[in-house]
Amino acid sequence: MNIGDIFIVTLKLAGALAVFLFAMKLMSEGLQKIAGSKMRSVLKHITGNPLSGILTGTAVTAAIQSSSATTVMVVSFVNAGLLSLAGAVAVIMGANIGTTITAWIITLFGLGDNAGGFSLPMLLATISLFFIFSGRDKMKSIGQTIIGLALLLVGMELLQEPMSNLDQYPNFLHTISTLSNYGFWSILIFIAIGALLTCLVQASAAMMAITLVMCYNGWIGFDVAVALVMGQNIGTTITANLAALVANAAGKKAARAHLVFNVVGVLITLIAFSPLMHFIAFLTENITGCSPYTSVDNPLYNRESVPMAISLFHTIFNVGNTIILAFFIPQIIKIVNWMVKSPVEETEDEFRLTYIEGNWLSTAELNLQSAKSEIEEFSKRVLRMYTFLPDLRTAKSEEEFDNIMKRISKYEDITDHMELEITKFLTRVGSGDVSQHASERISTMLRIIDNLESIGDAIYQIAMTRKSKREDAVHFDASLNANLAHMSELVQKALDVMDSNLKDYDHIDLDAAYEAEKAINSYRDVLRTQHLDALKLGIYDYSIGNAYSGLYALYEKLGDYVINVSEAIDNSRKIAENE
Repeated sequence: MNIGDIFIVTLKLAGALAVFLFAMKLMSEGLQKIAGSKMRSVLKHITGNPLSGILTGTAVTAAIQSSSATTVMVVSFVNAGLLSLAGAVAVIMGANIGTTITAWIITLFGLGDNAGGFSLPMLLATISLFFIFSGRDKMKSIGQTIIGLALLLVGMELLQEPMSNLDQYPNFLHTISTLSNYGFWSILIFIAIGALLTCLVQASAAMMAITLVMCYNGWIGFDVAVALVMGQNIGTTITANLAALVANAAGKKAARAHLVFNVVGVLITLIAFSPLMHFIAFLTENITGCSPYTSVDNPLYNRESVPMAISLFHTIFNVGNTIILAFFIPQIIKIVNWMVKSPVEETEDEFRLTYIEGNWLSTAELNLQSAKSEIEEFSKRVLRMYTFLPDLRTAKSEEEFDNIMKRISKYEDITDHMELEITKFLTRVGSGDVSQHASERISTMLRIIDNLESIGDAIYQIAMTRKSKREDAVHFDASLNANLAHMSELVQKALDVMDSNLKDYDHIDLDAAYEAEKAINSYRDVLRTQHLDALKLGIYDYSIGNAYSGLYALYEKLGDYVINVSEAIDNSRKIAENE
């Protein structure tokens, strides 16, 4: 086997893998677009019951055909505080079961004569074109999924072509044979090889396809193939752990839980390796009429027996480990808590993004969920900023007053930065392949963050008015202070309603928001009437009247921005209902 031969085989394998991976990406993204808008509502209903999480993880992964996408999604939701760590562990367990569907698709439809030529893929691709040009987002996603499936079968056929000629290269077969002669150590060696290759390719489905093709052509035996599959289960955890590099501590723990589950699962399998292999061999022989241990030289040899046995092993491995480890979720959580130490809470007076910084996911729906969580954090910052205003009036010294002003000024700067970064994130999401509904949701989110930033500006303007009043030695009497305090309380109630509405777009209380806005406007009218009367009667001079009217007008203006946020949320809810 000279360098030229190695180069040609490598090039063919790389091309076949590229087609296969592209097909998986198309199919997975198409399925995610179809189901993506329902993901959040599905995950919201996960309780502390492990069974609900396992079933959800299985169903979601089977639907979107990507355990990596599911686990990355789980890391994102834990990072966003939407999913508990216990719920995440259960979903990840289910995701491992759901991913076995890919192996069965390849085994039943993608090997040997089952792969068919190009007739079936081309037929599927042609049908999908009718969906793509229908003009409907969901139909386009269905078409994308069908094209992905068609290309996956094409990729499998391309992958088999260079693999079928490996018997021309005895050195390759000799290397595999040599590595297979170390008994139990050979199993560990091929587990390491499977993990390493999956980490490099970052697609366990692709490595599974290669393993099944090699089994089908007789290049590797049953035990070696099983070891590669176990290694692939460890290697596939790299995707979620890479995504968790920029996540918070909770997100990192979810990713580590995926690693712990798969590693412990491999250890359990190694303990029961021999009886488990004999059990699978028994099942395979009853299905195919041939044991996966049958030699290729045996007249009874059935080349489909080992791929069938591998698919059975993959399913039993994931289902069995899930059944066992579901009873040890608290212990898994203890392990990941030990692996990832929660950092000391950062001060609130520092700018930071919690949910979207570096957290880029594969579909618009998941990215929009991260943005929504960041907007909730934005709202908390604005409400925190508002609580500083009363302290300006009660400050007993210049130093105390100046320190409060500095905090308000810093928060105003934080709100500016948060608006800028969330806007950039949403703009990037909108520039991709998004549905019309997703585009409309992006518009409503942009409106929300614009108004949140305006609330921050209004708070800062109120603070600056207070500062000017103090510098000019303008003093309010008890009645004016009481009026402004009551106006502040009304605005606080409106802010609380807004913040509550931001937490759940599906169940907002728009009536409460309008009621709070009405109360602010009505009291503003009362204060305006009283103010004009006081000026006519000369109760206070122009400087006091100017500062006083400026303050209650700013509070009312702040209330306008608050109601704008709730109205935008209501618009987003209506868009979601129409999907």
